[in-house]
Amino acid sequence: MQIQNIGLIIAAVIIALIIALYQYMYKAKNRTKRNLFFAFLRFLSVFTLLVLLINPTFKKNTYYTEKPTLVVATDNSASIKHLNQDNSVTEFVTRLQENEDLNKRFDVKYYSFSDELRDTLSLTFDQKQTNISKALDDLDQIYKNTNAPTILITDGNQTYGKDYQFSSNTYKQQIYPIITGDTTEVTDTKIQQLNVNRYAYLKNKFPVEVILTYSGNETVDTKFEIKSGQSTIFSQPVSFSGEDNSKVINFTLAANTAGVLQYRASLVPVQGEKNTVNNVKSFAVEVIDQKTNVLLVSDIVHPDLGAIKKSIESNERRSLTIRKSSEIKDIDDYQLIILYQPNARFRGVYEKLENLRKNHFTIIGSRTDWVFLNKIQNKYRQEITRQTEYYLPRFNTNYGTFLLDDIGFNEYPPLIGTFGEIRITASHDILLHRNIGNVTTDEPLLATIEESGTREALLIGEGIWRWRAQNYLDTKNFESFDDFFGKLIQYLASNKRKSRLNTISESFYYGNASIKIKAEYFTKTYEFDRRGSLNIIIKNKETEASQTIPMLLKNNSYEADLSSLSSGNYDFTVTVLGENISRSGSFSILDYDVEQQLLNADVTKLEQVATNTNGKAYFMSQNDIIIKDLVIDQRYQVIQKSKENIVSLIDWKYLLAIIILLLAIEWFMRKYNGLI
Repeated sequence: MQIQNIGLIIAAVIIALIIALYQYMYKAKNRTKRNLFFAFLRFLSVFTLLVLLINPTFKKNTYYTEKPTLVVATDNSASIKHLNQDNSVTEFVTRLQENEDLNKRFDVKYYSFSDELRDTLSLTFDQKQTNISKALDDLDQIYKNTNAPTILITDGNQTYGKDYQFSSNTYKQQIYPIITGDTTEVTDTKIQQLNVNRYAYLKNKFPVEVILTYSGNETVDTKFEIKSGQSTIFSQPVSFSGEDNSKVINFTLAANTAGVLQYRASLVPVQGEKNTVNNVKSFAVEVIDQKTNVLLVSDIVHPDLGAIKKSIESNERRSLTIRKSSEIKDIDDYQLIILYQPNARFRGVYEKLENLRKNHFTIIGSRTDWVFLNKIQNKYRQEITRQTEYYLPRFNTNYGTFLLDDIGFNEYPPLIGTFGEIRITASHDILLHRNIGNVTTDEPLLATIEESGTREALLIGEGIWRWRAQNYLDTKNFESFDDFFGKLIQYLASNKRKSRLNTISESFYYGNASIKIKAEYFTKTYEFDRRGSLNIIIKNKETEASQTIPMLLKNNSYEADLSSLSSGNYDFTVTVLGENISRSGSFSILDYDVEQQLLNADVTKLEQVATNTNGKAYFMSQNDIIIKDLVIDQRYQVIQKSKENIVSLIDWKYLLAIIILLLAIEWFMRKYNGLI
């Protein structure tokens, strides 16, 4: 309590005493013992009221104990079941849950993981992918400020993601891998990896690379072959030995037919081989008979040009040619023209665009000649200021011309554009608004224009290369940005009439991948309609079995997750309830379960993870040993902590009750004695 409050309380005692003595002793006609009692009651009530007004504060210390956290992360992928370890893992986790010593020493948190981390222990062992590195990264973020050793129950077989053996070097907690699965080395040949492009062009040849591996000590001979249907189109004998245990085979296949071509790669099993599932791998290539050619016209050198070229050509179905405005001869060979920071020398290009009614994409920057641009076209006009400004992007969730996702534009760096108001007079749809610092505006940064059968996009800012770089910093790849830019290019390069219902799907999917089909549905005025009720009807071409699945609204599209479908060829039809609108398509699911390609637990990597994090690796049979080691480990102590609270007297509710009680007693006693 502060010295100032102590002084005020002493003053309150004196004031309350003076008031009580003055009323019941000094002014009283008859001084009796009863007056002393009344004075005492008045002193207490006045003093209590004054103390309440002073409201002194007190420090209150609360002591409590905090147990260290023990994280138990369990592999829920199908490889656990494939290695016949599902029951053992379940029993191991149950024994951890029931152990009193462990639960007394630790605050145990249970997680499961496969392709992502989940804060649940519902173990089904049916997930198709495993990403141990991502699970460790997520746990590292959750417990980065606490002492939380981690029990990692897994076979160590990761199907995609960063190599967890090396990424565990940055993990801040001790990891105790529990190794599941058979650790005995057996003879096994397998197709370790098959690399092939997703697309090829008609009448061309496409390359295929296959990596074959062998585990064993003896010299064995086998054969690798590729089949299309019942026909063998490629074969090659292969020999392995204990020293020469891997082969890389490169060859090309002909793309003679347009459409999706399915192939089956197989490595003939050797004698005594137990796991033959990993000797077969199916793959497919979509053969297309056309290519989108894009022309970029620019009279300046800028980093944007390289970023645009990389982004467009990330899809092999598109190519980009860069030319100066003076070098343009025939633009009829291109499906789309990109005009980068046009100036007066672009006059001939604009005249050709007008005559041929070509779709084009105009990118504006600090070196754009707006005097020329305002004269050469009548779809938009910019105020002439000859000053520049930095514009931040803001995604328009109501954009409905075609389906796009927000890839995190709010976190992207600004573009440099011309300062001043811009007015678009043609029919347009704004994809990105522009913000100036913290000021939100409704002015366009990126808009699409569709008028008189031609399509145009307008990006009012240079520096798009920074967006592609930021996408890499955020996701460690360029896929999100390239996909966004690719959809914009695809829309501009096509003259297909707008439809109220569009579907988005791939021609084929691998069995271990996520299978999702999207649809976009518009009103009669071509605004995205969130009130629609869409169903997708899936029909297996071989079995004729069909099922109807409702599509769920997600952002600016409707989506159906079909990952549970088995391999095969399917037709689908998307319908809108209450509307005579439907769209159909087809796709194939290739038979491939990466989790079944694995035969043994990866003991070496798991032991290295334990070494990297100052932990220790255990096997499933060492349940009691790991519990004992954790309980006696002096690094994990129960800590007693104190918490200091500042308590105000006014928060003490009983004080008000005491005041009311004292005044009530005084009133009743005076009433009883006839003093009122």
